Amino acid sequence: MNAIDKLIQKIKQTNNPTVMGLDPRYELLPKCVTSKYDQTLEGTAQAIIEYNKNLIDATYDIIPAIKPQIAFYEMFGIEGLKAFKETCTYAKQKGMIVIADIKRGDIGSTASGYSNAYLGKTKIGEKEEPIFDVDFITINPYMGTDCVKPFIEDCKKYNKGIFILAKTSNPSSGELQDIKTEKGEEIYITVTKLIKKWGEELIGENGYSSIAAVVGATYPEQLEQIRKEAPQTYFLIPGYGAQGGKAEDIALGFDKNGLGGIINASRSLMCAYKQEQFTEQEYAKATRAEALRMKQELNKAIYQKGGEK
Repeated sequence: MNAIDKLIQKIKQTNNPTVMGLDPRYELLPKCVTSKYDQTLEGTAQAIIEYNKNLIDATYDIIPAIKPQIAFYEMFGIEGLKAFKETCTYAKQKGMIVIADIKRGDIGSTASGYSNAYLGKTKIGEKEEPIFDVDFITINPYMGTDCVKPFIEDCKKYNKGIFILAKTSNPSSGELQDIKTEKGEEIYITVTKLIKKWGEELIGENGYSSIAAVVGATYPEQLEQIRKEAPQTYFLIPGYGAQGGKAEDIALGFDKNGLGGIINASRSLMCAYKQEQFTEQEYAKATRAEALRMKQELNKAIYQKGGEK
């Protein structure tokens, strides 16, 4: 079973097309967690690990995947990377799919090095060792086929997947992504066509490729346009909730069977404990409640659009 089929299987099992973004900014962590540890890099990493594990424990049966953003771990140095690895390993032990949001994009041996670290294995003498060993990563394709090819090769070899930036959710994305080429099409459409081409050899049983795309919820017209352009490309859809993406807009990225995308929510899940009906100590309970609310809202919008449950 290839990577995208594994992800779709988990989405079907949980009846939930969402991924929990784990972006543990220190100021967002509840004090009932951070107060247990010293305000050092090591202490902060331990607080992150406790917090992440408790959120995973509260949601692994209702959310198919997590998406840790590497920046919020790298900023704490080696201790932060240890927390990243432990978080990924723990989620996989709980049966969740792990999408590492690393947005790498380089050429040649550098791209191979990144791919070895996250998707493949690192050779040490005569042995090969998996390092972070996640299921998917995010890729920036700005340098073209040269920077994507090593990741695709490891996807084939190790049954992994990548989500390639096509149309991102941030406000200034149009400065580059909406520029029209000499062919009269926007750059995000050019990138989408490349993603389709790159993914042709990795289409799974559900009709989608493990070479997938990042398409933001904050641009619904473009989301719908890209879906029509790339019917066999799965979408990672950021921008829901705190960034303003609405469920009815997100539904435009899905097919008639309710498949086609996985929606990321980070702050809305991680900070659910700040809602007045919860105490700080109930942060995991609050995240589960918000995850269930989100699931219901998204499924309603997706199936009202015409999906068959």
